[in-house]
Amino acid sequence: MHENNTSDKKKAIRDWWAGAPMTYAEDHGHVEYRLDDGTMERVEIGSRRFYELADAVFHRWNEPLHDATGKFGRIFDFEKYRGKRVLEVGCGMGCMAGHWAAHGADITAIDLNPVAIEKTTRRFGIFGLKGDIREVDAETLPFADGTFDFAYSWGVIHHTPGIQQAAREMYRVLKPGGRLALMLYNRNSVLYKYFISYQEGFVNLEREFLDELGLGSRYGDGGRQEGNPHTWPVTHEEVLRDLLPMCENVSIKVFGTDVPEALNTWFPRLGQRLPLSWRKALARRWGWSLWITADKAA
Repeated sequence: MHENNTSDKKKAIRDWWAGAPMTYAEDHGHVEYRLDDGTMERVEIGSRRFYELADAVFHRWNEPLHDATGKFGRIFDFEKYRGKRVLEVGCGMGCMAGHWAAHGADITAIDLNPVAIEKTTRRFGIFGLKGDIREVDAETLPFADGTFDFAYSWGVIHHTPGIQQAAREMYRVLKPGGRLALMLYNRNSVLYKYFISYQEGFVNLEREFLDELGLGSRYGDGGRQEGNPHTWPVTHEEVLRDLLPMCENVSIKVFGTDVPEALNTWFPRLGQRLPLSWRKALARRWGWSLWITADKAA
């Protein structure tokens, strides 16, 4: 595992994400959205319309995770944690935290950069939601041991240089019997193995200049903007050995909404022509996202 916990690196990460937040437009930090009729709409970041359009894209990307109970109902047990303490590490623009608040959880949402905190706070004000929103480093959580019933992070701690420390901190603040959940990028995915490692690293000779961490950072989030300061996609083995050896009942699933698009890149129009069962099987094996759940001993 890559651990490079320096103050300069943290500042670079904080500044990059503050300048290029995850707005779910065509690029990080952009606020132009394609509407159903094909036209583009530009909005003001932090406006009600911004949240509506950004959320619509985020929800569409993750359509398989929704159910009758609501958005992300297939991965979040909102009813179980109604009135309970829930921690989100890396709230971004606040979409997921907003769902927890709307379902009655006592949500605490943290992020390393001030723009995320400002925009999540603004979201909660616009939509009449309640939550504790703080600018906090995931590697040094300011909470007592055993504070939360559920702690999760969606696509965030692979961007911190002390990923193991962040996982340990999330575990520490869980109550005995509490549950931890992480979405982390998958280094054994088609996106990393082919597009990043093979195409960029081997064919385009980037391996002469970049190691695995460098490739993940350069061609992960912000890839069209020269990359971001730190992205370390993980493997199943690293999750079990390095991140969560202290946990019980560790489960790792692969999510792969990116796989049909990858197939279409190699073989135009093939992604949507394959039988659904084949696409699902490929997604479960080669998807970009690992969904990890684990328990703290009671």
